[in-house]
Amino acid sequence: MKHALVLFESMFGNTQEIAEAVAEGLSSSLPTVILEVGTAPAALPDDVDLLLVGGPTHAFGLSRPGTREDASRQAGGQVVSGRIGLREWLAALARTSGNVAVAAFDTRIAKPRVPGSAARAAEKRLRRLGFRVVAASESFYVTGTAGPLVEGETERARAWGEKLGEACEGRSNDRGVADGKLGATETHER
Repeated sequence: MKHALVLFESMFGNTQEIAEAVAEGLSSSLPTVILEVGTAPAALPDDVDLLLVGGPTHAFGLSRPGTREDASRQAGGQVVSGRIGLREWLAALARTSGNVAVAAFDTRIAKPRVPGSAARAAEKRLRRLGFRVVAASESFYVTGTAGPLVEGETERARAWGEKLGEACEGRSNDRGVADGKLGATETHER
């Protein structure tokens, strides 16, 4: 049975909220599990057919120990992902045969728009590891460093998850998947 895994890193809870919405959308098409990166297994389980990874954009890309430490200070030590980040998890992940479909998402500040994206950096790493990218990376926006999310972003994330799920179940056309204009449906566990 096909199975989706949504793996996220979050500092202030915004990326977690997006991950939960994406997983909810995916669950209507695929059984879906959602995990915070610090609780994720070191190796990808054999039953995962779709992997979605997401994290906050820090300093134009994936977080680093120093940027997570800064976020923790800003949050008074109360961050969601306190152990490791997506960068470290991806660095430890083994190469794959390309049978697992992947997509990446991030959260980033809406204004001013700055270059760089955690999702694009994650997508690049996943591609190098041999994964099959099925949707262009997607960004979801927050109003400031600690958030909150821009109005409508949670709904947009849910719709993106639904399209991803439909595409993986063969109900969307290939062009929609390649353009990253899809959404998925989710079944999620916590």
